[in-house]
Amino acid sequence: MAEGCSELLQVRLAAIQEALPADVHLLAVSKGHPPEAVRALVALGQRSFAESRLQEAQVKQDALRDLPPLDWHFIGRLQANKVRAVLRRFAWLHSIDALSLAQRVSRIASEEGCAPKVFLQVKLRSDPSKGGFSPEALHQAWPELRSLPSLQIMGLMTMAPLGLSSEQRTSLFADCACLAHELGLQDCSMGMSGDWPEAVAAGSTWVRIGSSLFGPKTLSVPARDAI
Repeated sequence: MAEGCSELLQVRLAAIQEALPADVHLLAVSKGHPPEAVRALVALGQRSFAESRLQEAQVKQDALRDLPPLDWHFIGRLQANKVRAVLRRFAWLHSIDALSLAQRVSRIASEEGCAPKVFLQVKLRSDPSKGGFSPEALHQAWPELRSLPSLQIMGLMTMAPLGLSSEQRTSLFADCACLAHELGLQDCSMGMSGDWPEAVAAGSTWVRIGSSLFGPKTLSVPARDAI
């Protein structure tokens, strides 16, 4: 990676770290960026990285096998037929959006001898582009969810629909943090490049930052919400 790019990464990383409270974790969203960008951040001390496309992640992880073990999070929509492959590559899952998917992950994790740390995705505002448990559905499924073997349920994850004001986003994130508290969960995965300050103010413990850290994507990936 060019020296100038590495220096820019260092400046961006330092600025974000300085702005984050000590108890909030930075998750560097490396999707759309080459292994060299991940390697440069690792050299600066970053250890937690997120991907949303299995095929891209596999290539990237294989190219970085010479590094000490990294903390890999899967943040994309988890397809049922990809669960086993994802579990073999990722210790954290941020998008368990239905009881049936949680049951499948639990069963396959037991077969694989692993215990992934998971976030339950919740949908707190109308948004046809995103899935997730409604608060009512989550409360109803909660007794079974918390009894599933081989799952470590860490907290809740949510994303704000496009077009909300800052105040509306803050309200949404606060609702998610309140719901997590009701369920006795300590963590919330909330906030991306465009809204992480509101998420942190509302109680986020993990922020997923990509473009504000890495800059524009350089790998060819489908257009998604800016993370």
